[in-house]
Amino acid sequence: MTSHVLSQLRSLEAESIHIIREVVAEMQRPVLLFSGGKDSIVMLHLAAKAFAPARIPFPIMHVDTGLNFQTVLDCRDRWVERLGIQLVVASVPDAIDRGLVQEEPNGSRNRIQTPVLLEAMEKNGFDAAFGGGRRDEEKARAKERVFSFRDDFGQWDPKNQRPEIWSLYNGRVHQGESIRVFPLSNWTELDIWSYIAAEDIDLPDLYLAQEREVVDRGGMLFAVNEFTPLKDGETSEVRSVRYRTVGDANLTAAVASEAATLHEIVEEIAAVRITERGATRGDDKVSEAAMEDRKREGYF
Repeated sequence: MTSHVLSQLRSLEAESIHIIREVVAEMQRPVLLFSGGKDSIVMLHLAAKAFAPARIPFPIMHVDTGLNFQTVLDCRDRWVERLGIQLVVASVPDAIDRGLVQEEPNGSRNRIQTPVLLEAMEKNGFDAAFGGGRRDEEKARAKERVFSFRDDFGQWDPKNQRPEIWSLYNGRVHQGESIRVFPLSNWTELDIWSYIAAEDIDLPDLYLAQEREVVDRGGMLFAVNEFTPLKDGETSEVRSVRYRTVGDANLTAAVASEAATLHEIVEEIAAVRITERGATRGDDKVSEAAMEDRKREGYF
């Protein structure tokens, strides 16, 4: 007798595809926010499945801080060419040159991404933006609804969110308002890696362990590169490391690992007890509420 019970992964896949189709049906001009990391790549893979054999009926947008790993940009461009989709680039360096934003003293461009994102949303008339956030990543993201309402200024109020009982989503917005949509809300990091392995999804090679030159800063291993040069008095070492998350090259740390294949990564993630952002993101250590502060200001 044939079983019609979906596996955990196929159930999550079906839910995400339903959410993506629902947004396309309800909203005027959606866009998928694409960082080049594993979550946004899985989201793009799901969007391609949702509308196959047709093309994805919305563009993707990359908020380019100018501090990206080159391998991430290369992977982004491969996906754009493979799927034949429109790429919108919102450039932080251009925004700095135009005077829209100013460099932060600490070298982080996380906070100044927000005005660049909001400007691009308004300029292109986007009323819904898919984001790859998951509830298990970080406590501010755990508060988000699947359809996350933003006011006229792109701001989020965690105390004023719409109920989503029985997975019924409310996409009604007034003039100037918009929503952020998180099709991967119910996925965990292990689900993401299990799905990537099952579907053999193309990723930046940063995610696979290999020997890299790193420097230890406060217990976090940063790859030495053009964005993260050695400081006076520091010494580097060569270790087998990989990345669990991808952000700006000057703020994202690697983890010690021997996992050089997708299936080895799945085994590794099944055993870890610290979240990927806690293990690798120096930008989240600015304050206990760093992520929530940025989301309130309009960060996705």
